[in-house]
Amino acid sequence: MQVVVVESPAKAKTINNYLGKDYIVLASYGHIRDLPSKDGSVDPDADFAMKWEGDSKSNKRIKDIADALKGADGLILATDPDREGEAISWHVLDVLSKKRGLMKDKKIERVVFNAITKKSILEAMQNPRSLDQELVDAYLARRALDYLVGFNLSPVLWRKLPGSRSAGRVQSVALRLICEREVEIEAFKPEEYWTIKGLMDSVSKTEFEARLYELEGKKTQKFSFPNKEAADKALEVVRVGGYTVQSVEAKPVKSNPPPPFTTSTLQQEASRKLGFNASRTMGAAQKLYEAGLITYMRTDGVEMAQEAIHAARDAIKERYGAPYVPSSPRIYTSKAKNAQEAHEAVRPTDFLKHPSEVRLEADLQRLYDLVWKRAVASQMATAQLERTTADLKSKDGQAILRATGQVVKFDGFLTLYQEGKDDANGDEDAKRLPAMSVGDVIDLKKADANQSFTQPPPRFTEASLVKKMEELGIGRPSTYASTLATLRDRDYVEMDKNRFVPADKGRLVTIFLENYFNQYVQYDFTAELEEKLDLVSDGKLEWKVFLAEFWKQFSLKIAEVMELRVTNVLDLLNDVLGPKIFPPKLDEKTGEPTGEDPRLCPLCKEGQLSMKLGRNGAFIGCSNYPECKHTRPFTTDGSDAEDAVSPDGKLLGQDPETGKDISLRTGRFGPYVQLGEGIGKEKPKRGSIPKGWKADELTLAQAIQLINLPREIGPHPEDGEMMYANFGRYGPYVQHQKTYANLPDPMDVFEVGLNRAVALIAEKNAKGGRGGAAKALKELGKHPDTDEPINVFDGRYGPYVKHQKTNATLPKDLTPETITLEKAIELINAKAGASKKKAPAKKKAPAKKTAAKKAPAKKAPASDS
Repeated sequence: MQVVVVESPAKAKTINNYLGKDYIVLASYGHIRDLPSKDGSVDPDADFAMKWEGDSKSNKRIKDIADALKGADGLILATDPDREGEAISWHVLDVLSKKRGLMKDKKIERVVFNAITKKSILEAMQNPRSLDQELVDAYLARRALDYLVGFNLSPVLWRKLPGSRSAGRVQSVALRLICEREVEIEAFKPEEYWTIKGLMDSVSKTEFEARLYELEGKKTQKFSFPNKEAADKALEVVRVGGYTVQSVEAKPVKSNPPPPFTTSTLQQEASRKLGFNASRTMGAAQKLYEAGLITYMRTDGVEMAQEAIHAARDAIKERYGAPYVPSSPRIYTSKAKNAQEAHEAVRPTDFLKHPSEVRLEADLQRLYDLVWKRAVASQMATAQLERTTADLKSKDGQAILRATGQVVKFDGFLTLYQEGKDDANGDEDAKRLPAMSVGDVIDLKKADANQSFTQPPPRFTEASLVKKMEELGIGRPSTYASTLATLRDRDYVEMDKNRFVPADKGRLVTIFLENYFNQYVQYDFTAELEEKLDLVSDGKLEWKVFLAEFWKQFSLKIAEVMELRVTNVLDLLNDVLGPKIFPPKLDEKTGEPTGEDPRLCPLCKEGQLSMKLGRNGAFIGCSNYPECKHTRPFTTDGSDAEDAVSPDGKLLGQDPETGKDISLRTGRFGPYVQLGEGIGKEKPKRGSIPKGWKADELTLAQAIQLINLPREIGPHPEDGEMMYANFGRYGPYVQHQKTYANLPDPMDVFEVGLNRAVALIAEKNAKGGRGGAAKALKELGKHPDTDEPINVFDGRYGPYVKHQKTNATLPKDLTPETITLEKAIELINAKAGASKKKAPAKKKAPAKKTAAKKAPAKKAPASDS
């Protein structure tokens, strides 16, 4: 009996069907352990010793594997054929080897296969090998490097740039790309230009379009007509008419198919054609791989196995005919430097399984269709095109119009597949032209001048960003999905029409890193690290030597920046972002600078505005704080300076009850409404604008509603206590004493009636809401030491057991249905013991002394902590 270990249960099930009863196939469910996110997980002072931890689920998987091994002859490690797969096998073997006597006399083999098909798996079993230690070392080096960068750099950000969340070796460089592109866009100044086009009519009465190519003996350029005046003069010449064909030139053009997919090109094309982000693409590809429909999807290689090439050619001949099969197979070679992961390209495992004959869930169906078409097209015949250029001369010879077009003589691979493009514009060459001969008379039906402006470079899509990162050698294609997801999760970027827009937080982090850790966000430096990691995987560089070299410089930089004061960081940010967050004030009529100080506080007229950092990130405040409390939100798009509501407020109207002004204002935490002005220490009534409401569309009636919150709904019928509706940290709610129940819609705050409010409060109390007794899910029995009950409850963080005042959360491997009284007592006792250890010892009260009575001391004010 042999025990086979793979990553996923789906993969295990498929392989088990192929191997039969002499094998037990078990899943590790990915990595069984990882570096915990705490200090000391990688210790540079102990030769980069790494401390690994597994959770309860992973421990159970290992136990299942260990139990199966007790009666088995050997262990076969059959994880994925890349660095991560090698690492998973290494982890599994390392943990099992530490179990006393378990692996004694057990044969250990490593097998790899690129496709989960019976043939591939049986061939792999016949050709086992040992673990590739060089690949394992490359994994260890990469994992340690990412930990050392992230775990040491992120705390610097937390302390010196509050509001930022994390930094990473690849993540921060990808963010820099996005931010730099945004700077290019903001600095871009559009230029006006005009194009002259004519609608022509051929001898055969077929309309086509031609553009002005030559005017009065000079070839036109993009900016030949910079304004309407110049364009109108050119139009006069063009409209003379009387055009004849001066020349017709047809050139044959060949177009070859693109190679089959790699990880990177799959992500790019799925983004362009299917609208999938990288995570969605890789998730669907993983399922297709585990189902045995495609080959392994983490690869840099474009090669296909010989049998796959022949199968593709057979499929082409059967479906499209012999003319679509080239005389010899197409052989593609990988240009990737990272040869250690250059496996076979992503392709179907069986070319006879046409997408129309495979029934899958929507995402998988669409992705399989894309993979199948790309792989088949890669072996199809070259497309034969003819590109035609015709020059048309006016009767006075002063204007020449040029028409270009393309004719497909033989579509070849284009009949099946055409590669997408990023930010593709209309291609004039792709238009069809009517047949023309030199000397033909061509009628000018009309001529127009069209105004255009040069466009800034486009923001990155997932496809174009992945392509750019791969070109620069940043990171690995297999990790791009998680890298881009992290940028979104950290709120460093936002998505606008599927394009990356850097958030203010992301731009601040990038500026900080560029100025204090410039070397570590340089593209060349990051690519060089990748090359060194490749040397490790090739056995040409010892991984600990590589880490020691990196850590020596990086640790010194960390220590240097930690010595900085936050004021130093603020001074830097104010200098770098000053022109953007404090733009010159312009005259409303002339648009010219007024010469006024853009940093002068608009409230006190004395202090200087500057960026400040708070617990929730950056904001703009006055240097005269606390005397002047003017603040405004920080944004890098200029909206804070031009569009924000002024500190004095935008007057909405008067409150009908008090006659005081109600104004719309903007504070540190966003827009709000205010009633009147504060007198002395008395603060005016205020109301925050609820999420989803647009401040610039707020009406006086809405502002009055907000000012008068909380709203009284009516007395509760059981105790007569008043019930209220209001907005809170977690949205709209109704309140009765200490019980709060959420409302689904913000408008419910102003409309909810007494009957509905009573019902919502009752529902919340039944579920154990604040102020209501929680109902036990299960009664287990009594604790033997106290004779008090132990019950199971459902809490905010999951099910737990409760005894008196002690609560113990259920471990992940236990449920309210499976927990026993004995196990509950064990959990309760362990939690109670831990609480006693943490409780500080009570100080011994000093002995009482007899003394004369004194006046009672004043009570100290309550602490804020």
